[in-house]
Amino acid sequence: MMTVAYTRPRSLVCIVLQSMVTKTNKNNLPTSSSPEWAALLQCASPHADLSILSALHREVSWPTLFTLACEHGVISLLASGVAQFEKSLAPPKFAHKIRQLHRSQVLSALQMTAELFRLVDQFRDAGLDTLLVKGPALALRAYGDTGARQYGDLDFIVRQKDIPRATELMISAGYEPEIAVEAISPKKIPGQYVFVRIATPLLVELHTERTMRYFPRGLPIEEFFARRQYVNVDGHQIPALAVEDEVLLICIHGAKHLWDRLSMVADVAAFIDRQTSLDWERAFATARSVGAQRMLHTGLLLADNLLGAALPQNVQTRLQSDRSASQLAAKSTTWLPSAGQTQPGLFARALYRVRMRGNVVSGLGYLLRLTFSPTQEDWPAGMENEHDGRFASLRRPVRLVKKYRGGEKS
Repeated sequence: MMTVAYTRPRSLVCIVLQSMVTKTNKNNLPTSSSPEWAALLQCASPHADLSILSALHREVSWPTLFTLACEHGVISLLASGVAQFEKSLAPPKFAHKIRQLHRSQVLSALQMTAELFRLVDQFRDAGLDTLLVKGPALALRAYGDTGARQYGDLDFIVRQKDIPRATELMISAGYEPEIAVEAISPKKIPGQYVFVRIATPLLVELHTERTMRYFPRGLPIEEFFARRQYVNVDGHQIPALAVEDEVLLICIHGAKHLWDRLSMVADVAAFIDRQTSLDWERAFATARSVGAQRMLHTGLLLADNLLGAALPQNVQTRLQSDRSASQLAAKSTTWLPSAGQTQPGLFARALYRVRMRGNVVSGLGYLLRLTFSPTQEDWPAGMENEHDGRFASLRRPVRLVKKYRGGEKS
């Protein structure tokens, strides 16, 4: 089987000129006390206060605000905020750039949504169970518009046992696998199964109960499929997670990345603001069953503290009783404005992951599992078809030390 070497395309950020940034810290991004960060938080909030935005516009550096929105993946939220300003507030030059980027994002979303319909029909005709996660489904559920958030691929959950069949279907749909199926074995599972359509280009990722390593306990995939709901996307019924499972998944995803982008927090805030029928007891029960209570709590606290998410009183009371989650949320808030440029060093990252799991014993177990569970990045070059993954397990911690030493991503 042919495999393809593919470099994931950079997002819209790549067209932003960093030389335009002013009023920034040593990493060329504003601090948490800057007017640009305050303005962006207002734009990202489901309950933006236009009077605050109007007052802030006199203080912000628009080049900085523009770059900041791009780095955090919230250009559409900035565009929405700017659209509500009086025309004189946003300088024409930057209002035009914001609209341009937003238009490009919407066109990309339309292209991916059309491809989503084609793939879902193909999966359905073949009798293959899939669940769409994030992407258009999350955009619609959180913001009411498939083009209202930035995403660069389509993500599906499938059962691990269905990966060979899913690979055949993706190849027949014109995609090439990043990793040959022959390279996969029970001891060698990639971080995700990536498929690329070079001509378009389009990217599709398949996730299974084996690839979602950042769930503290095994992904309850059969329960997720049993609770599936359908999202109406332009008249197409798309199978997706139940809303309670979706909010848990996006909080675990945020925890995986140590909440280094405002877009992750904004998704949580917008999602719970629109999904008013969400069964909170079920969400907390599912989080408890997979050992992710603190990850859920931290995500909800960030959404509440930073963006004023509309949480029920009983949920707020539960969150306030979790002091460790409050401390983790506070830690995340300190590095969040830098968009991943000033994340903690290796030891601090490890401690964060231990604490997000719960007690010390379970936290250390979680950390060790992540440290020694290799993905395709840890497979030695030229040994992709080796079925024994033990050497990659030893290679992984070395790679992580090199990547995260010094407090910044390499």
